[in-house]
Amino acid sequence: MVVQFGREICGELDSASQREWLVTNGIGGYACGSISGILNRHYHGLLVAALKPPLARTLLFTKLDESVDYVGKSWPLFSNRWSDGTITPKGYQFIEQFCLDGAIPVWTFACGDALLEKRIWMEQGANTTYIRYTLKRASQPLSLSLKALVNYRDQHGYTQSEDWQMQVNVLSQGVEIQAFETAFPIYLLATGAEVSTAHSWYCGYTLATEQYRGLYPHDDHLHVANFAVDLTMGQSFTLVASTLSRVELDGAAALRRQRLHEQTLIGYWYTAPESKQAPLWLEQLVLAADQFIVERTVAGIPGKTVIAGYPWFGDWGRDTMIALPGLAIATNRPDIAKPILNTFAQYLDQGMLPNLFPEVGQEPEYNTVDAILWYFEAVRAYYKATRDNTFLKALFPILEEVIDWHQKGTRYNIHMDDDGLLYAGEPGVQLTWMDAKVGDWVITPRMGKPVEINALWYNALISMVGFAQHIGRPNHHYAQLAERVAKGFEQFWNPQTGYCYDVLNGPDGNDETMRPNQIFAVSLPATQTPLLSQPEQQQSVVDAVAQQLLTSHGLRSLSPQHPDYQGQYGGSPLQRDSAYHQGPVWGWLIGHFVQAHLKVYKNPDLAQSFLDPMADHLNAGCVGTLSEIFDGAPPHSPRGAFAQAWTVAEVLRAYRLIGTELSVN
Repeated sequence: MVVQFGREICGELDSASQREWLVTNGIGGYACGSISGILNRHYHGLLVAALKPPLARTLLFTKLDESVDYVGKSWPLFSNRWSDGTITPKGYQFIEQFCLDGAIPVWTFACGDALLEKRIWMEQGANTTYIRYTLKRASQPLSLSLKALVNYRDQHGYTQSEDWQMQVNVLSQGVEIQAFETAFPIYLLATGAEVSTAHSWYCGYTLATEQYRGLYPHDDHLHVANFAVDLTMGQSFTLVASTLSRVELDGAAALRRQRLHEQTLIGYWYTAPESKQAPLWLEQLVLAADQFIVERTVAGIPGKTVIAGYPWFGDWGRDTMIALPGLAIATNRPDIAKPILNTFAQYLDQGMLPNLFPEVGQEPEYNTVDAILWYFEAVRAYYKATRDNTFLKALFPILEEVIDWHQKGTRYNIHMDDDGLLYAGEPGVQLTWMDAKVGDWVITPRMGKPVEINALWYNALISMVGFAQHIGRPNHHYAQLAERVAKGFEQFWNPQTGYCYDVLNGPDGNDETMRPNQIFAVSLPATQTPLLSQPEQQQSVVDAVAQQLLTSHGLRSLSPQHPDYQGQYGGSPLQRDSAYHQGPVWGWLIGHFVQAHLKVYKNPDLAQSFLDPMADHLNAGCVGTLSEIFDGAPPHSPRGAFAQAWTVAEVLRAYRLIGTELSVN
């Protein structure tokens, strides 16, 4: 097991509560919680359903309070933190072991000489969660009682129950809950259990993580039903929570389907020879990568997209394109890249991709300069893996149009300047990936010519040269533009600091702030003459970034030597947003740092050493996956979204690059 803890973690409240688990269903829904069982977030629940996939995510089924009666003694296996600060009961004390079996979280509770196993997973393609209990060891029968608590609210919200009356109907194999007249019904179903209904609000759950984040830290949940069953050694019992009235209740069959799904993903990973040289813990990341890939229908046509991060992000244009090479190509699943590229192509407008997909009835927002430039890199990675000329021919006119729009100018004053470089920005608008904004205050506006935007612009033009050549189209125009951009890019070199300016021609001139964005000037493009053509300049950039920004889990967003640096990320939304790109470590940047380091030093073993600490992080935060950000100051505690697509993707992509290099040598 890559992730496995005994009582040294499970029996200690803080360590067990700070570690979380996540399962997903491939359409945007999920379930998550803490290993201790204590609710720490508004997002914790056993069924957070995507009612309008992949969005409209709604907490429906919160938790099960399990109790065991065995050999004349009772054990509460659940834990709660209440508004008066008390922890009661303390069921975490009976967790003997927690592990991930593939991507499935598994608890083992010790009650006397009995061992009761609990595992949770979701049905792929359905808003359905399975909770399965198996009595692994016992000298007598064991009685298991389950108290089911539900809700019906937006995943970001909280509930103050007041006099909210839900309708609870008894069915032949469980209960149906109707929160209000137009609500989706919730079904709690099982075979072989004694079922009784209830209607009692439990008020005052205190959510420690939301308190740390400066948000309202309390929630109420409704007790709607009780399930009771007697088990003998070797017997199992499965409770199913679903938005579907007709659902598979055979827990063993459902578990086999999930295991087959995971085994198939691992099989894809090992079809590449270099995967056999990769560390075994990367199998866990392959499973984590799949959690972000979900279905999305556009104009009635089924497609796919990428959830940027759990628990709160939807599908974002920039994040999807950055993550796609790692999620799809590095895992040997190029077949999922194509529908994602097609899905986003439907939303191209004035040469731009939307920053995020809108909820139903809303208009897409196009406030991103780099999403479309990352799209070119995603197409390049897909084509390199597949040589799909048919797809490239169909897409090429769209890509030509994008280049044209950027030459003549598009939204937000994005245009190619006389030196060939892209200028982007207007007051009050955040366009780069450093996009935090509070009201009208853009924290890091970076208006002007950002270094990574122009590295990506050059990369897009070089890609167009190759695309045109592959399908027999003229490419001279793009080659000339690329040469012009390369010449203009020389302005980014700052001989006084020995590294690149972060932004040229900003409102206050050139910005020499030490940020990680310049690493893309070395890492991109992968196979052409690089920008910063002098080797000593490339090495100087890599060394400067390594010495000032590198940590065990990625690159800091700002040098600790800068007066605006903030080493801790927490507090109110204002405090967190103002710190977001002013010091926190971003995990996804480790991929391009490793790529740049490999290009400069040509030492695969050394490059791999920068990725190895991510193996340890699989046992912290949300176990089995990788976090969005970390504190800039040691010990670099995980923050932000506990599972982030581009962090997982970039670690996988970087390992694949290293593996390819090792295979060649």
